[in-house]
Amino acid sequence: MSHPGPIDDSALIQIVDAALVDAARRSGDWLVCKPGCYQCCVGVFAISQLDALRLRNGLHALDASDPDRATRIRARVAASLARIAPDFPGDAATGLLPEFTEPSEAEEAFAAAFEDFANDEVCPVLDPATGTCDLYAERPMTCRTFGPPVKNEEGGLAVCELCFQSASPEQVAACEMIPDPGGMEDRLLDALQQQTGTHGTTIIAFALRD
Repeated sequence: MSHPGPIDDSALIQIVDAALVDAARRSGDWLVCKPGCYQCCVGVFAISQLDALRLRNGLHALDASDPDRATRIRARVAASLARIAPDFPGDAATGLLPEFTEPSEAEEAFAAAFEDFANDEVCPVLDPATGTCDLYAERPMTCRTFGPPVKNEEGGLAVCELCFQSASPEQVAACEMIPDPGGMEDRLLDALQQQTGTHGTTIIAFALRD
């Protein structure tokens, strides 16, 4: 079921997508991302509740516009969960990953477990026949910002290993993408949490679980 409240992240998506277009323009031939290149679609990663909501709404819209494709996505989701749920380092009942308010041994243990979790698992939203995303317009923020240089948690610039092969550090820095300079995503996440009571991160397969 679609989210009942008025949370609408379309303005955020426009901001992020515009930032991607600008970064891609500055990156030129260093950015080699293209349809059918899906290395970044292999391996599980955390997504926000806003990402999860967007994906679910996209899948439900697909039920009306292309039910066969929606059915194929759900089949891949079920197959993926059958493989990875037993070793999920979070709460398999809710699909939520644990949250930590301060550094601890438990956080270190989780980080190590998640680092090694399902690294070879292909995203269930990826169409294996075409190598493209079946919910591209609704893809998570990590997917929207993958490729161009983006600041990571350590303050460095992370790029796809296939991109910027011959670029200098200065050239990479000149192509930096700043996805959400106004912090709109955090405000939307706060509003979503107030409406639903759900917070924390999950993964795509759990977000789309029936």
